[in-house]
Amino acid sequence: MRVSELIRTALRSLRANKKRSFLTIIGIMIGIAAVITILGIGDGITQTMYDKFGNNAKRGQQTTEIYYTPDNENSAVNGFNQQDLTNIDNQFGGTVRRVRIEHETANLNTHAEIGDTLKHTTVSLLKKPTTDVKMIAGHNLSASQLATGESVALMKESLAKKQYGTAQNAIGTTATVGSTSYRVVGVYRGQAEYSTDGDENKYGVDLLLPKSLYYQGDTASQGNTIKLTFDQGENAGRLSRKVEKYLKKNGSAASQGTYTYEDMEKALKQFSSQMSIITSFISLIAAISLFIAGIGVMNMMYISVSERTQEIGIRLAVGATPANIMMQFLIEAVVLTVTGGLLGFLGGAGLAHLIAPLLSHSIGSGIHIHAHITLNAFLLAFGTSAAVGLIFGILPARQAANKNLIDILR
Repeated sequence: MRVSELIRTALRSLRANKKRSFLTIIGIMIGIAAVITILGIGDGITQTMYDKFGNNAKRGQQTTEIYYTPDNENSAVNGFNQQDLTNIDNQFGGTVRRVRIEHETANLNTHAEIGDTLKHTTVSLLKKPTTDVKMIAGHNLSASQLATGESVALMKESLAKKQYGTAQNAIGTTATVGSTSYRVVGVYRGQAEYSTDGDENKYGVDLLLPKSLYYQGDTASQGNTIKLTFDQGENAGRLSRKVEKYLKKNGSAASQGTYTYEDMEKALKQFSSQMSIITSFISLIAAISLFIAGIGVMNMMYISVSERTQEIGIRLAVGATPANIMMQFLIEAVVLTVTGGLLGFLGGAGLAHLIAPLLSHSIGSGIHIHAHITLNAFLLAFGTSAAVGLIFGILPARQAANKNLIDILR
């Protein structure tokens, strides 16, 4: 008997008991969907962490960052300038492919001349208008003002009242940061310096300025973070630590602060390992439902064999071999579980994509998690469901194949 004929016969038999077949498929589908959802979310979290904090080794290059922290938190000194970049290039040019200053845009410490007073000020930079601040005087920065780099600014309410008495009085005044004087066009309600997650609040600063104008002139060649780029295959962590050690001795601001390299790749590997353990453990728990569903398949197949004794006898009488009978029932079991597995894969993938945005929202901090469904996940769903069909279908199929034709005819 050909395999194609066995498959058609198996499908015909399953269609004859639609409700029972459907319920059996549902059991497999739930188990597979649970495993795929967990794997998709787990891989998505790991992938997101690598994309955000990794050294991009998989993209053909590796990048690391070195930070500078002034000893005095109110200091406006920058840890890196153009001479530092030149020195690094001269010392490590053979191994460091490129080094450049990363310009931060939030919670910058600087000095500003406000009114007749020079004071320490915190600044965040805007590339587009924001609706995250509530204006209490004047107006918000427009898209055209930000795009053209117009010298305008928003001032925090408490600073405006302290300096000018009222928020309204601050409108039209100037705040000079570096060599640029900004005209205050709006005053916004103050916000906490830190968010509920413990992160610095971008809008808890004294001034909001256009980014395109802020990083011009000397400020364009200064900063507190540098990004190092290495070719793939280089030991980026070891080389970055060498650069860090060099800067601690020779950096332009070494006497006023600390240069720090954080080996995020090492931390990410530890995180990935822990995520794999957690994901495997949860998947193991979800696999229990697959085991229970497999028992359901076995039970259904035993019932099917019992109900179709006459059919088995007729087929044996017209020349079917016990192997043909066994193969037919085994195929029925595998078709059931593979159908459930494929539906479970689709359901699990869809569920993972629905849960990921909710997880991103709950985590916050600008982290966007995307479910990561791989080909391996599909092969896992297909292989596991087929294996469940084979394992839990073999005993009923053997029982059907071992039936005696004489006993059936009696």
